[in-house]
Amino acid sequence: TKKLMKWQRSFSGEVEIDKVHSSGLLTKLGLFTAIMIVMSSMIGSGIFKKIAPMSADLGSGGLVLIAWLIAGVITLIGAATNAEIAGLIAAPGGQYVYFKEMYGKAFAFLYGWSCFSVIQSASIASIGYVFSESVNAIIPLPALSESWESISILGLFNPFENLGVKLLTISAIIFLTVANYLGVVFGGFINNLFTILKVAGILIIIVLGLTISGGSVENVAPVMENPGYEYGTSLGLFGAMFAAMLGAFWAYDGWNNIGYLGGEVINPKRNIPIALFGGVSVVILIYLLINFTYLFVMPVDEIISVSQDRNAIIAVEVMRKFMGNGGALFISVLIMISTFGTTNGSILASSRIYFAMSKDNLFFKSAGNVHDKFKTPCTSLIIQGTWSCLLVLSGTFDQLTDMLIFASFIFYGAGAFGVFVLRRKMKETHRPFKVKGYPWIPGIFVLFCLTLVVVTVIENPRDAGIGLFLVLIGIPFYIFWKSRK
Repeated sequence: TKKLMKWQRSFSGEVEIDKVHSSGLLTKLGLFTAIMIVMSSMIGSGIFKKIAPMSADLGSGGLVLIAWLIAGVITLIGAATNAEIAGLIAAPGGQYVYFKEMYGKAFAFLYGWSCFSVIQSASIASIGYVFSESVNAIIPLPALSESWESISILGLFNPFENLGVKLLTISAIIFLTVANYLGVVFGGFINNLFTILKVAGILIIIVLGLTISGGSVENVAPVMENPGYEYGTSLGLFGAMFAAMLGAFWAYDGWNNIGYLGGEVINPKRNIPIALFGGVSVVILIYLLINFTYLFVMPVDEIISVSQDRNAIIAVEVMRKFMGNGGALFISVLIMISTFGTTNGSILASSRIYFAMSKDNLFFKSAGNVHDKFKTPCTSLIIQGTWSCLLVLSGTFDQLTDMLIFASFIFYGAGAFGVFVLRRKMKETHRPFKVKGYPWIPGIFVLFCLTLVVVTVIENPRDAGIGLFLVLIGIPFYIFWKSRK
């Protein structure tokens, strides 16, 4: 392991001499690791599952690929906008620190609180849950009797339901929390290893699917709207496209996690913008290729049929179709690798938000502790891991993901609008990187985020209401911590 870590540091340009950031954290992550963190935080479970509900929303293979492309371009625009801010402000906490400079501590706290209560913690819990589901598909995990599984709390949560899967998820979160507790280089090494493995696995699927599957380009048809297809939204094709893109955005989500590590990336004002562009661009290409492969092997009507089975994973069924149970086993192992690595990336990055909040006396004071030996935000990692484990017990994968998407895009839009704010507030400050096409590029992203939020409120008011409630419930906590200060 020591030899592998030494090779990884050499390959990524990471220095051997320890450099400690003013926050007390260790600056050890090079450009290669930064790019891997961007990719690992994005490539998780969505790429293996989301094409099925997206196909059901649109009824057209071509429109599904267009939805993936539009979501990818919008994500790249968001990354480009974020890159200007990341090149301007480099400190632990990423978006929290950016919002503090843009709009003040109150708004920044609401963002940090939302990350803790739902956005980041629920992401850790939900991706870890899919990891355990993949293990369960290969090695059935124990479950309690029906009488135990039916026990509910307030009629909303069934903590004992699917308990074997939940306990494995909690074990994985604890293991990865400990790994990141022991040092940022160790956590970064795990991140790099699993990112390389899952990208290699996805490329194998693409090559095999396009060469020996017996598929056809005709399976992608219809390329545009399917005549006579009934959309399940009140806004017709427009609403269906946004519903489908929500699934794609879940798969693209996580691209901004690298900003949270601003105090631990070497030369962050240069390397973080490069990592954002490079990582997001590669992921867009991978997503388009793998989804084209799914459609090449399996016609859209067949994918829609598969989507009716809640437990079916489209990537598994595609591989099973032309490689039998051996192919299904391969993809199940790949999903395990992918989700395990993404869970690690989220734990590594998001714990720095609460660390930064604590430094501003807007979170538990102990969350600002730095381990004397490992130079990691040790207590912040423990608090985050504990809450994520409780969320695992509270619900299923779909419940957890529904809670976080709506809230995420409120803050994505606010972050992009912050470029306009900082151009006025910090007009004389040197910017290593400026977003191209200003003001149109950030303006387009803000407008898209606003449209997505409005459409979600119209089409899915329940999830939008829960997401907004979890954001606003942070206000009394802000008042409490501010008064205590």
